[in-house]
Amino acid sequence: MSEEKVRLGGMALPNGVLVHGPSGWACAIRHPDGRLEVASAPKRFRAANVRSPFLRGPARLVEALAVLPEVKRALPAAMLPMQSRRVVSSMVGVVLVVREIRESSRLRPAAQELISGLLALAPAVFALRGSELAAYHGAEHISIGSYEHGKPATREHERCGGHLLGPLLATTAVGNVLAGLAPERVRNQARAAAQVGALAASTEIFGWMTRHPENLVAQALSKPGHELQHRFSTVEPTPEQLEVAEAALAACLELEHGAG
Repeated sequence: MSEEKVRLGGMALPNGVLVHGPSGWACAIRHPDGRLEVASAPKRFRAANVRSPFLRGPARLVEALAVLPEVKRALPAAMLPMQSRRVVSSMVGVVLVVREIRESSRLRPAAQELISGLLALAPAVFALRGSELAAYHGAEHISIGSYEHGKPATREHERCGGHLLGPLLATTAVGNVLAGLAPERVRNQARAAAQVGALAASTEIFGWMTRHPENLVAQALSKPGHELQHRFSTVEPTPEQLEVAEAALAACLELEHGAG
């Protein structure tokens, strides 16, 4: 009998790959001298224990982010995308531009929110441009996809978080337009609630998309994420980069099977 496949996720780093499963994570990095280093550990927080549909999406985000401090403690040389000064500068710039659009633009609210959502992609594009991050992103997809499908996979994966882009843009735009109708004294709180609601809704929509890939609506919603993967966020990795991803995958699977 074949062994049951573990549902995996991952994150590319500028110098490695993080792979996480239901109960644990593993990260592999390549040092400048060529040395490969791997670390793994059980997760301290698991979103699977959260049952509320409204909280499941935010909980999954918290689960993914909660792993990062553990990765840095175990692998101090691991580089995180948000450590880049260029990315931080672009994030600050996006905040200022979005504020100007909302306060001074004559565009309709729906158009303002759509433009703001597209501008929010700038930090991700800056993180990928001119770095090895896109190649490690491709390596992550190839290693996980090959494990899941039992045959060599491509650098694009159907469950990549980039496919959240379409649902998130739509739900964020709708949520912020509605929040803009709230009285001014509570508008900031309304916007915060809209962001949480958009994340929760888009995560549920994304889950539906992965279960119904042949549906025309699902295909339309996944199109922006597909284009992001194809054109910006992934490139073909080198054998050495793929070795890093496979090392992280193997360590994560060992941990998961040991936990089972």
